[in-house]
Order: sequence, then C-alpha cells, then structure tokens
Amino acid sequence: MQWRSKWVMVPGAILLAVFLFLLWAIRPVDYTPYFFTDYYRQTREQLQTALEQTVLRRGELQAGMARVNITPAIGASQDDAESGQFQAMPLAGYGDRKGAPAEGVHDSLFIKAVALRVNGTTAVMITWDGLIFPKEVAEAVAAQAASELGIGRDRILFSATHSHCGIGAWGEGYLAEQFAGKYNPAVRQWMIRQSMQAIRQAVADLTPARLGYGAFRAPQFVRNRLVKKLGWVDDEFTVCVIRQDDGDYAVLGAFAAHATVLSGKVMLMSGDYPGYWQRAVERQIPGEALFFAGGVGSHGPRGSGTGFERAQNIGEALADSVLQLFPHLRLKRTVALAATGFRVRLPSHHVRISDGLRVNPALARKLLPFDTTYVNIMRLDSLLWVGTPCDFSGEMAIDLKNLARRSGFSAVVTSFNGGYVGYLIPGKYYHYDSYESRIMSFFGPYMGPYFDELIRRMMTGMMVKTGLPAHATGAR
Repeated sequence: MQWRSKWVMVPGAILLAVFLFLLWAIRPVDYTPYFFTDYYRQTREQLQTALEQTVLRRGELQAGMARVNITPAIGASQDDAESGQFQAMPLAGYGDRKGAPAEGVHDSLFIKAVALRVNGTTAVMITWDGLIFPKEVAEAVAAQAASELGIGRDRILFSATHSHCGIGAWGEGYLAEQFAGKYNPAVRQWMIRQSMQAIRQAVADLTPARLGYGAFRAPQFVRNRLVKKLGWVDDEFTVCVIRQDDGDYAVLGAFAAHATVLSGKVMLMSGDYPGYWQRAVERQIPGEALFFAGGVGSHGPRGSGTGFERAQNIGEALADSVLQLFPHLRLKRTVALAATGFRVRLPSHHVRISDGLRVNPALARKLLPFDTTYVNIMRLDSLLWVGTPCDFSGEMAIDLKNLARRSGFSAVVTSFNGGYVGYLIPGKYYHYDSYESRIMSFFGPYMGPYFDELIRRMMTGMMVKTGLPAHATGAR
C-alpha cells in the first residue's frame, strides 16, 4: 500500500507546484489611473525640465544631407561589420519567416540623415529602410554623436520606413528575434557604423538653405486595418522640403500606411512602397528623399496590383503628388528651430493572457527588458515633428494634428524613434480582441492616454516659445 500512496503524492505535489507557479505568474490587469502613479510624476518632471532648457532659435538656416548604403553583401565566408559582408541575413518584419535568411536583394537599402542648424543649434533627423530603429543602435549612435559632434540625444530624431523586408539580426531577446531573426552583434555594429557615417556626412554638408512644408490627402492609399470603417483614418501625407543654395534638395515625407505591401512570403530585401517613393522623388530632383513612418498603428496600405507592382503603384503615385505640391511651397531662409526630448518612465509590464489577466511583470520583463523609453520633438518653423518609440496610432495622430492647427501650427507624428514599446492605441480599443490591442499592447490600459497627454504638453510647450537670437543665451 505504501507504493500506492507515493503514486498519489507525486502527482499531487506536481499539481500543487503548478498551481503555486500559476498563482505567482498570473496577475490581474492594473487599472490604477496613470496620473496617480510615480512613473507619471517622474516623467512630468523630466518633460518640464526638458522644455525649460529648450531655446527656440530664429535665424538663417543651414542644412546638410547624406545617405549611406546599408544593403548587405550576403554569402561571405565570415561576417565583417566593416564591409557589410555577412554569411546570412534574416529579414525583419514577419514572425512567420522564423528567422529564415534573405534569398537576395530586390532594391538597395539606405540610411539617410538631414542636419539642420540655426544660430548655433544643430539638430539631426535620421531614418533608414528597415522595420524600426533599434534602441541599442540609437543609444550607441547618440552617445557617439554627443562625444564627437556635440549633438545630444535630445536633438536627434530617429525613425524608419517600417519596411518588413529590411535587414534583421540587430536585436537580442525573444521579442526582437521573433521579428528580426537570430541576433548577430556584427550586424548591430555595422548599423551603428553606417548611421554615424550618415550623421557625420550630413553635418559636414551644412550650407545655407531654405525650408518649407505642406501636406496633401491620400485616402486611396491608406485604411484603418484595426476596426476598418468604424475608425478614423489619418490620410495626410506630410512633406518638408529643404533646398540648399547650390540646388540640392532634401525631401522629407511622412505617411501613416504600414509598409506591408510585400508579404512574409517575399524573401528579398526591399524598401517596399517607401523605397519606390524615395527613388521616384530622387529621379526628379537632385538630392535625397527620406521617408518616415507616420502614425502607422492601426493603418494599413491600399492600392492596386499585387506584390512589387502594388508597392511601385503606391510609392510612385505618392511621389507624383509630392512633386505637384512643390510649386505651392514657400521656402524660407529665416526660420525658427528648436529640438528637445525626454526619457519616459513606463507603466508596469502588461503582457496579457486574457482580457483581464497578464503575466507577472517580473516575468514579462524577461521578454521586454526595459522600463524607460525616449520621445523627441522638433520645431521646424511652424511645423512640429514628434518622434515616438512605437507603432503610434494614426487615430491619435489626427487629434494631435488638430491641436496644432488650432494654434496656427502644423504637426506630424512619426514612429520608431530609437526604441520600441509596442502599439500605442486609443484607450477605447484596449479591450478589443485584436493583434494590435491584445498581443502588441505591452504596458497596460492607459499607455495610449498617457503618451497622448505627454505629447500634448510637449507640443504646447513648443508652440508658446518665442525665438531668441544667438547672443541672448548660450548657443546649444
């Protein structure tokens, strides 16, 4: 009979251990209002300090631009971060590729940068043909730029085209490797090297220039993929044009449609429709075209055709609209420039297993090993350019643009600003059972409203600033 009692006790002990583990591993969703929390108070202090230290400069604009090739050479005998040669290169974007290596190159990939200077203040905008701008790459680039060029993290706005056919292998950990393939430190070092080269070249290219901006609607190329016709769509394509006195241009474009025209079955490197847009613009003007993913959260592409044909149709049609806008833009030599940024403390981790239950934050932090991120804003005359570290909701971007318009400003919100904290969605969608709101919403029910308030305060602080000449305070 003794052996029978052991056979009863062993399964019982296992069941008890499983029960205790689940009791520890599962927690309810935290519905504490964000404005009662310490992370909110600390972030508000960071934001206030950043705004108080920011000076708006008015004066004659200098601008520089650069592009650096980041198309890897695949099939080398060994990885070489100096030359960009790699034995294999996974594509970043779709988890169903399971880290499989790219089979070739359809079109070249680039990192592009624009440097802007007014009365001693220099700011940089940098974007690349890829999924996101990884946090580790951005932090390393920002540290080098501060040490070598005196340009701090608060004056570098990062972004990406969000192509799902760009290079992978740049991220450590489960989440990054699910979407970008097995981590390869040589790839990360190569990205840092190429990014710094682009920034150096853009700063070295600084010459007298003029700046103007505008926008047009393109509803035929974007849709709300989250709730479809029940939701709003940000169909505005924002254009900022910089023309150096020697005739070269930098054309910055931002649009909310996800660069997911090319499916996960495509195993060739490509810039998707943003790549076609950039090349089409560059065929018509001397200089560079830079694409920034806008509020791509919940927003997917629309257009005729399939595959690369569809990507070409969308990109080249948008380029035509940009070029038609050129004659209507007023390019100004004397402009206002300000740039700032601040570190945002995040809520506790909310990796959910059901609508009301989440993984213990201590365990979730193993998957998402960070509790802060970074937000930037640049004021380019009367255009406010906000950089966010996420798939920012296109619906939320509409409200922020309207906030700016009420004060006589324009605004654009772009994504993937040197980090990734998932999808930021309106609070009303938190309980909606979808990929964006359930699987990719990592930080609880108030993450969207929390960021919305921070950005509103940041924008308002920038709009009320009065420009000062260089001699009024020390130039930054």
